[in-house]
Amino acid sequence: MNFEERALTFSCNGNWLYGVLSLPESSVSRGVLIVVGGPQYRAGSHRQFTLLARHLAAHGVPVLRFDYRGMGDSEGDVRTFEDLHDDLHCAIDSFLNEVPSLNELVIWGLCDAASAALFYAHQDKRVTGLVLLNPWARTNEGAAKVYLKHYYIARLFELRLWSKILQGRFNYSEAIRSFSKTVGAVLKQKKSTVAITNMDGIKSCDRAPLPERMFTGLNRFGGRLLLITSGNDLTAQEFLDVVNGSPEWQKLLASPRVSRLNLPEATHTFSRREWRDQVAVWTREWIESW
Repeated sequence: MNFEERALTFSCNGNWLYGVLSLPESSVSRGVLIVVGGPQYRAGSHRQFTLLARHLAAHGVPVLRFDYRGMGDSEGDVRTFEDLHDDLHCAIDSFLNEVPSLNELVIWGLCDAASAALFYAHQDKRVTGLVLLNPWARTNEGAAKVYLKHYYIARLFELRLWSKILQGRFNYSEAIRSFSKTVGAVLKQKKSTVAITNMDGIKSCDRAPLPERMFTGLNRFGGRLLLITSGNDLTAQEFLDVVNGSPEWQKLLASPRVSRLNLPEATHTFSRREWRDQVAVWTREWIESW
């Protein structure tokens, strides 16, 4: 299907934000909002967001990809993924104004953009679906554990490591310091968190660890979810370790409204063409399936 791309400018709390609309000549009632994650802008790593938007638009799905405040071309102070509520709300308002045929949206996010989507989605009834890739569930203990489990053990089987050792080029002191630091983080006692109760008697999770706040967001979201993970990515492994260690997470992701897919060899940003193409096809097929 033919489609066009055009720039979109909209305001958010006094700052101008910039994005790109990919509009098919005949669109469906469901669109996709691509949220930027990490230190990048609306094109995405390896132009993944651009290519994804064009693939979806060529199959009739309107897409908006944009730079939130402080990122890329957009104005405003730099902010983290935990402070994107207004940016997402303004982007969705603008998207629906530009494409009146839309009555529901899917938010697509990689890494900490996936976490931001979980914080936001349950607060906006227009969001009926989420596509989350390698969600960022980072904690100090979690990062240390995943390095011990998936990095250090894997290194023992690397020929390059043993070649360095046999040639006398291995830095033992640096390796010991790094390993000790990682073990220390694992053994560090977790700080207790206290829920805050507001004036309406509702408990807030603002002080809870990131994985708990992500769980709360998804638990409150009533729409559909497509979870895609990479096999060669410590961020994905940390998230999956959280899931595998929590009966609550396992029960939530076992729901019929959740679809899970994995690319065993893929890196965090799906750096090869075949991985990016597979993600685009999976995203489109999932959107078309409901």
